[in-house]
Amino acid sequence: MGIPVFILAGLLVHFVFLVSIFDIYFSSPLVHGMTPQQTPLPPPAKRLVLFVADGLRADSLYELNSNNTSQAPYLRSILENNGSWGISHTRVPTESRPGHVALIAGFYEDVSAVAKGWKENPVEFDSIFNESKYTWSWGSPDILPMFAKGATGDHVYTFCYAAESEDFGAQDAAKLDTWVFDHVKSFFNSSRSNQTLLSALNEEKVVLFLHLLGIDTNGHAHRPNSREYKENIKKVDEGVKEIASMIDNFYGNDGKTAFILTSDHGMTDWGSHGAGHPSETLTPLIVWGAGVNYPQKVTSQFFEDNFLKEWKLENLKRLDVNQADVAPLMASLIGVPFPLNSVGALPLEYLNNSAHFKAESMFTNAVQILEQFKVKMSQKKETTLSFLFTPFKPLSDSEQINFLKKTRLYIQQQKYDEAESTVLFYGFACVGMIIASFLLIQTCPWTYYVYCLLPVPVWYAVVRELPVIQDLAMNLLSLHLSQSIGFLLVCTLGIEILVFSFFYRSTLTVGLLVFAGWPVITQLWVQAKTRALIWTLLCVLLAIFPLMPVVGREPNIPMVIATGLLTLLISCFSLASLCKSKNKYRNNEDLKVHLYQMLSIALSTYVVSSTHESLKNKQGLPVLNQIISWMTLVSSSVLPLLSPTFLFQRLFSILLSLMSTYLLLSTGYEALFPLVLSGLMFVWITMEQEALQHYGLSLKPKLAGFNFAYATDITQFRQLHLDDIRRSFFFVFFIVTAFFGTGNIASVNSFDPASVYCFLTVFSPFMMGGLLLLKVVIPFVLVSCAFEAVQVTTQLSSKSLFLIVLVISDIMALHFFFLVKDYGSWLDIGTSISHYVLVMSLTIFMMLMNGLAQLLTTQRLELPRRTKHHST
Repeated sequence: MGIPVFILAGLLVHFVFLVSIFDIYFSSPLVHGMTPQQTPLPPPAKRLVLFVADGLRADSLYELNSNNTSQAPYLRSILENNGSWGISHTRVPTESRPGHVALIAGFYEDVSAVAKGWKENPVEFDSIFNESKYTWSWGSPDILPMFAKGATGDHVYTFCYAAESEDFGAQDAAKLDTWVFDHVKSFFNSSRSNQTLLSALNEEKVVLFLHLLGIDTNGHAHRPNSREYKENIKKVDEGVKEIASMIDNFYGNDGKTAFILTSDHGMTDWGSHGAGHPSETLTPLIVWGAGVNYPQKVTSQFFEDNFLKEWKLENLKRLDVNQADVAPLMASLIGVPFPLNSVGALPLEYLNNSAHFKAESMFTNAVQILEQFKVKMSQKKETTLSFLFTPFKPLSDSEQINFLKKTRLYIQQQKYDEAESTVLFYGFACVGMIIASFLLIQTCPWTYYVYCLLPVPVWYAVVRELPVIQDLAMNLLSLHLSQSIGFLLVCTLGIEILVFSFFYRSTLTVGLLVFAGWPVITQLWVQAKTRALIWTLLCVLLAIFPLMPVVGREPNIPMVIATGLLTLLISCFSLASLCKSKNKYRNNEDLKVHLYQMLSIALSTYVVSSTHESLKNKQGLPVLNQIISWMTLVSSSVLPLLSPTFLFQRLFSILLSLMSTYLLLSTGYEALFPLVLSGLMFVWITMEQEALQHYGLSLKPKLAGFNFAYATDITQFRQLHLDDIRRSFFFVFFIVTAFFGTGNIASVNSFDPASVYCFLTVFSPFMMGGLLLLKVVIPFVLVSCAFEAVQVTTQLSSKSLFLIVLVISDIMALHFFFLVKDYGSWLDIGTSISHYVLVMSLTIFMMLMNGLAQLLTTQRLELPRRTKHHST
């Protein structure tokens, strides 16, 4: 099997296994075909106004200033005198889309949405907007369209500002909220001259949704403790006051309007969200107007946190809810059917209505959830052999009928407390219920055939590579029994350390410190004392990075600038050294390429400093800086191909080109990481030559004169040695370190939009995500190029070496495959997916990067040369 076929087969196998977890673990839990459930009694409100202040933390709204005044005086007066309040507990991922789905549709994000990045509707779902008579909404184009897309008919209307308005570098992001308030006012004013619109506004079951993104944008740009964030809260408070007053006047103060203010998620002190920190999961909830309870005075109340005392709200009853509970609350207030996929429990204490209305509402809530269970059970029954199907006895058909009759009888007899307890026991027993039995599927999907048949070509490939496995086995058997067992234990321990590093980054520090002692353990330091000392120092220096904080760090632009200057200094010494060596630049063109790369480093350093200073002064992203940044990004992929293919010259050219881009994407200490990593990679290449000589496997070649362009012509490769397993493990370890060295990319919370500010400040998720992915990949490319150099200089077949690498990475993947979760919190589920996807992606990337490394190291572009014309 040739190398191209081998690589393609490996890519296919690992791609199928990568995709398989989404098919095995993550199919949509949403079901369709339920009967809508609606409370039969007249609702207290005709219309509902929903304010969602994106990114608003509970403590930021409820806490008092140093002078004992609120940042939001109007909302403070509402919760003290007119309405009910509490904390809405969100779930991870604490992002805008999942938060709005929970609020408006009543369920926590569909697990199949993980494959869509929570940007599209993997399946259609019901919502309060869909059940309303009319819904008008104003705000972000990232949120509003998805609820209009899933609605039936033409009754959900959206008014969005341009996506370019969501600019982290803007002078004042509060203008986004001002836009919403102004357009709502204009909308109501225009209705006075539009009879059709006026009559629609006077209908029942009307929803007005105001999505306020300014607070979130200012939080990302300036942090939640900043003046901008707090001033934005004040502007939102003033805007809510104006809108509430205008709507009451528009309807003649008929007392039929209910108001809800809440948030989709909070935000950490360092301006990010996505994980499960209390600052991200605790959001405010204030409800007032028609059908809502007035403030309830209490003498004492107990919560695990100490917020009540801090907020000076000890004497007002705090009513906490889960975020999905807001949807049934809205449905009950305006009398629309509960969203069909809602799992929220109606928070009764927010309602100011009769006991009869509350009991009917709870009954409707429970029946709506029971409908989902009935449809799900019916689907399972249809696809399961009858002798294997075991119904859930507490909710069997007879028990369901008995439960409904008993609850209805209690309501008719006005025994409302008994009815509610029955509903809670039977209705919510099915929430989160998973029928976990091993099923014999009668009609197998096509994916099952892929899973069953794929091992056949895999084992065929293993048999074809049997000589490679036999070589290693013979080497292992040649050792004493104790040495063989010790070798296997060390291999096992090494792989477990790699797995453990996915959970605790500090494990990488331990591994690097062990690496630092490698020359001493193997006696290599005897023949190369200077190189061994440099290796040890660089390993210790690199070991510091996994101990650095992942998130929460403040930007450290002077560190980035210092790194740029250090890179320039090193490149000057390198240039002087290369000019004195025997392999001088063959012509002036090579010298120009090196000087241009140094200029690119200098420009990147300047752009970083200038851009962040401009943004700090709220002057936006300078256009010239943006142009330089994009030109640097484009040129960094071409310049290495113009440099000589001598080993150290080409590798150093790759480093300079990638460093110029990496500096533009850096905000702190991580700028130094590729420089230290590359230094260690250079020493690693030379140390491997010492190891070859130490074990008598090869003569020590002169690396200074080694040329990548001729290395691929080698046709005779040596046999595998046990030490090659150590080389492969080093490579995998350095790859993992390259990913986790400056931050755990498996966490959404490690996203920092400030990293891309040199390229753009206008919110663009795909562009920003692409740039952040590039930042993660750059250290990966550096390690891959170094490993390519190790392969060719040690005369080792890349095919043989990659077999070992694949074995190591696939053993790691097996660990995470069995650790994938489809239950528990979104944090647990998301982390388990991220770990598996990451380790499988590493395997695929290592194959792809092998080809990229060969391209970057062996190929050279020749610029057209000017021909001299002599006059005759």
